Amino acid sequence: MAMNTQGRPTRMAENVATGGYGDTVSGSRGLEQAEPLIFERGGVENTGVDFPAPKGSKTRLGGLERTAPIGLPGLSEPETMRHYVRLSRKNYAIDLGLYPLGSCTMKHNPRLNEKVARMPGFADVHPLQPASTVQGAYEVMDVLAHWLLKLTGMPAVALSPKAGAHGEFCGMMAIRARLDADGETGRRRVLVPESAHGTNPATAVQCGFTVDEIPADAGGRVDMAALKAKLGDDVAGIMLTNPNTCGLFERDIREIADLIHGCGGYFYCDGANFNAIVGRVRPGDLGVDAMHINLHKTFSTPHGGGGPGAGPTVLSEALAPFAPLPLLMIDRDNPKGMAIMHMAEHESELDGKDLHPFGRMAAFHGQMGMFTRALTYMMSHGSDGLKQVADDAVLNANYILAGLKGVMTQAFEGHCMHEALFDDRFLKGTGVTTLDFAKAMIDEGYHPMTMYFPLVVHGAMLIEPTETESKGGLDRFIEVMESLALAAKAGETARFQAAPVHAPLKRLDETRAARQPVLRWTPAADAAE
Repeated sequence: MAMNTQGRPTRMAENVATGGYGDTVSGSRGLEQAEPLIFERGGVENTGVDFPAPKGSKTRLGGLERTAPIGLPGLSEPETMRHYVRLSRKNYAIDLGLYPLGSCTMKHNPRLNEKVARMPGFADVHPLQPASTVQGAYEVMDVLAHWLLKLTGMPAVALSPKAGAHGEFCGMMAIRARLDADGETGRRRVLVPESAHGTNPATAVQCGFTVDEIPADAGGRVDMAALKAKLGDDVAGIMLTNPNTCGLFERDIREIADLIHGCGGYFYCDGANFNAIVGRVRPGDLGVDAMHINLHKTFSTPHGGGGPGAGPTVLSEALAPFAPLPLLMIDRDNPKGMAIMHMAEHESELDGKDLHPFGRMAAFHGQMGMFTRALTYMMSHGSDGLKQVADDAVLNANYILAGLKGVMTQAFEGHCMHEALFDDRFLKGTGVTTLDFAKAMIDEGYHPMTMYFPLVVHGAMLIEPTETESKGGLDRFIEVMESLALAAKAGETARFQAAPVHAPLKRLDETRAARQPVLRWTPAADAAE
């Protein structure tokens, strides 16, 4: 796989020869405004707002008052506003255009979800409020859990994990707790297909397991012969993504589950790609024991949401007793005739319930903003709408696959699921690399697809349009990608190696940037010294 080792100018004034912004006096081009660092725009000797010195008041800082300038740039309110608005315009976003990142599922987040999440009763809820004042929030969590269990065919769910990898950790810790409770402390080997998400082996190791890699067959799925050869009485389980990272459904999934259970292990399914099968396939029916669900991928909550995300983890009957604290407990038979909910924070509150939580994963109960957004998405779609989500995600990916496989090379034969995977064979002999191709997409106004991943495919280009893209948007994307592929084959190598030409900043030496990042601004006077 090619790496970019050729550093290129990144500042505007240095890029006249490559079509940069140095051809204007201001450094701007049309409505695209040049914008330096805020420290370069505002002087540290100035202040945007002046306050008179306080009169008649004594300091309460006990000698800890600041004695030197604070060193922050001073700008007026309009200057400050313009700075951040100009920076925001340099970001690519799903609200700006198609975001083809494979494996990441960058789908549109409906504004209805945002409106509900901002309702005062949800937006203002605090984790330290008395349980009696947050019964509505608890009910939202209970209804969300109900939907997740129905859609997955599983009996229990832990809502507290904050993200996908955190959900993986939850599921693998539940597996370890179950093995330990059964006296199976010698089972510490976890089988992980080589096409797995990178967090899978990392999570297994973090939970005290060793990782044994399973190769893929020629079709991009688990090599069943290799899997069978790895089975043994020390196998704790398998961590498998379905559909997998190559965008393919594991056709032998039931046999895999039976083999793992037959040797005494448990089946962890990475649920990152649940959006491809939601409403169509229930993981519980496939023999899954634990699976995290990325609410942002399947149910359209923002990535992170400006804070912690949410990665609820569903658990099988065998693992349910080991779900982490806190647990939402509901008293439906209280004397007042209404369901009263509370969070069980300690094992002492679970007496007589035959529950054995492996511990806590977070200080509080979950991310309320993510819960409300996800539930809004579920309820606004309904069961039939969620089926269509999966149908459209798969349809859109196959539409791209069909539109591009004539000019690009499909990594594996046959239909895909929610993402189309190409390799770099179509670029052979052109002098254009996967990286060059991705940079040229920036000049065309598109964020590049996921590159060089999955690692099992040379020069991989993984494209996931999601279900929220229209046919017109996909047609335009296919047209651009086809034109770039034909340009590469026509020998326009220089165009690709110079790209991106029209971006505010140009291509940089990525290897050096990763190994020698400049993380601190240095004033010019200090730099001269």
